[in-house]
Amino acid sequence: MRRYVFPLILGLVGVAILLSLGVWQLRRLEWKESLLAEITAKIGADPLPLPATGAGESLKYTPVAVNGSTTGQEILVLTGMQGVGPGYEVIASFETAEGRRVLIDRGFVPEDARRTPRPAVTLTVTGNLHWPHETDKYTPPPDLAAGVWFARDVPAMAAHLGTEPLLVVAASVTGDAQGITPVPIGIEGIRNEHLTYAITWFLLALAWSGMTAFLLWRIRQKQF
Repeated sequence: MRRYVFPLILGLVGVAILLSLGVWQLRRLEWKESLLAEITAKIGADPLPLPATGAGESLKYTPVAVNGSTTGQEILVLTGMQGVGPGYEVIASFETAEGRRVLIDRGFVPEDARRTPRPAVTLTVTGNLHWPHETDKYTPPPDLAAGVWFARDVPAMAAHLGTEPLLVVAASVTGDAQGITPVPIGIEGIRNEHLTYAITWFLLALAWSGMTAFLLWRIRQKQF
């Protein structure tokens, strides 16, 4: 019997740890789904006026409506659209009817529209406040000579265009869209892989229990 004790304890402890990790991931899944539901409800709420100057990331996803005009100054962020191909996200400097200057993510243009003139135009924009975190140590610096950026960086873009560090991602636009297709905020880009992780831990627990049973069988076979 002594030969069975250590493998059995090792097997039981291993299975218990792996099962607990799987259950933890299921709890994380429940939390993430609740969070995504809250974000979805917030995105789809009735639009509000722009918040006061100095608003921060606690207002992320807040729906807003703004009236005013683009200034003709813009940043092109390299991106792509499924079914269309490579292109650019157009980040425009926007002056509101109240005289504030903010950033508007007007949406997507295909690569061949990069050099199309987009002069100042009056617009009414309904969308959501956003502070995307798209830059890391591997993100190339913007090519200012070509006017191309490789990620949305609200503080840097605001400094470059001389606006408040406030970005509105357009969901709908009234006025001359100038060939730009709005790309509304959604939850599609928010990772939710907790179910996959949970299944992985449970499968590992099953494999661990199988290996433990096989080891115990081998020990028993050697006794005869």
